[in-house]
Amino acid sequence: MTNDHPPRPSRRGFLKAGGAAVAAGASLGAGLATSPPALAKAPAHSAQNADPQFAAEPFYGPHQGGIVTPQQSHTYVAALDLTTDKRDEVIALLRTWTEAAARLTQGGTAFALPAGDDGGDRAAPDSGDVLGLGPNGLTVTFGFGPGLFTKDGKDRYGLASRRPAALVDLPRFNGDQLIKEKTGGDLFIQACANDAQVAFHAVRQLTRRAYGVAAMRWGQAGFLSGPRAQTPRNLMGFKDGTNNPSTAKPELMNQFVWARATDDAPWMEGGTYTVVRRIRITLEHWDNTELGFQEQVFGRHKYSGAPIGSKHEFDAVDLKAEDKDGNPVIPENSHVRLSNPASNNGVQILRRSYSYNEGTNFYIERWPPWRQETEYDAGLIFIAHQSDPRTGFIPINDRLAKFDMMNQFTTHVGSAIFVVPPGAKPGSYVGAGLFET
Repeated sequence: MTNDHPPRPSRRGFLKAGGAAVAAGASLGAGLATSPPALAKAPAHSAQNADPQFAAEPFYGPHQGGIVTPQQSHTYVAALDLTTDKRDEVIALLRTWTEAAARLTQGGTAFALPAGDDGGDRAAPDSGDVLGLGPNGLTVTFGFGPGLFTKDGKDRYGLASRRPAALVDLPRFNGDQLIKEKTGGDLFIQACANDAQVAFHAVRQLTRRAYGVAAMRWGQAGFLSGPRAQTPRNLMGFKDGTNNPSTAKPELMNQFVWARATDDAPWMEGGTYTVVRRIRITLEHWDNTELGFQEQVFGRHKYSGAPIGSKHEFDAVDLKAEDKDGNPVIPENSHVRLSNPASNNGVQILRRSYSYNEGTNFYIERWPPWRQETEYDAGLIFIAHQSDPRTGFIPINDRLAKFDMMNQFTTHVGSAIFVVPPGAKPGSYVGAGLFET
């Protein structure tokens, strides 16, 4: 990377410009066991039970895990394309995934290990790289992309009539520079855990069992830093998710996150709609920008997380406050103002994002100073859950894409939308309501 320092942007000039510049392997059922082996059980005394290594989240329930679950420190998200035209093979895969995920979340192996130390003459049923690590709070979440219902105009599995109206194809937003290999997908897996290897292991074991039925389209690892129960900071150094609706309030989750049964999708009661965006951040540009301008971009103070003009992170965002010259204290094109519920008809979405770091590669900025150099390939895996993306993510992001000051530092390079069905019952599988009703 170059050691040259770019000219610092003019905060006043950009504020005056507003948002105008933005416009320019084996068979599917083989090897399953009824219960996981006794691996890495939590010690009996309570002090050890608090260790996140031994935390275990339930898999079965009315909702899938990994949505309102307290956010773990690592994730691995992946999308697959279905390669089979056989409905029964899709169902068999979902059954296999469900049973394997239930075992993994409790600290077991995805598939039964052979007895003793005999190597055998077949592929190992589990890679074995997390043996003894414990559950680590693992959750596994499954979703379905538009391609499960219709692909290239073809109804491959007889599901076209059951596609929820809310599962819309995302529009192209202003400034999108989407990479095909990081966009879309028929099936979605999100594994979150308190250990990076545990999260990756879960996706790895599930995708290997999709061989012949589905193939990996893209995968992405992410991480989260900071004390538990505090708002995490993103790579730009700001707290991310302060204005989330509280997951501790069921009435808010029912209003903004959980989908309701509809005439076209009665099977979606208790599910949600998930948008995943891969957002690259030009950290080199950001790091050479004045602190005051960074705070104007976000509309918050960097270190406290408080809205500009306030002292504490969770102080109410006062969008009517003005300075002595009559200018808004929180800029008109700041991120917090444009994304605030008051600017979006009261709508909220549940952000559950992670940072990512893919090393470095060559990159061309789309904003001044338009540098061309080797830069960090790092940013944010934006993940948002909502009851309806047509009233949630889409109008909110449309506004942000056009006017947000943050756009001079960020580029959306990957995008996908999935319907996440409700949780499974023991003996059934995720998505059963779609296929069997």
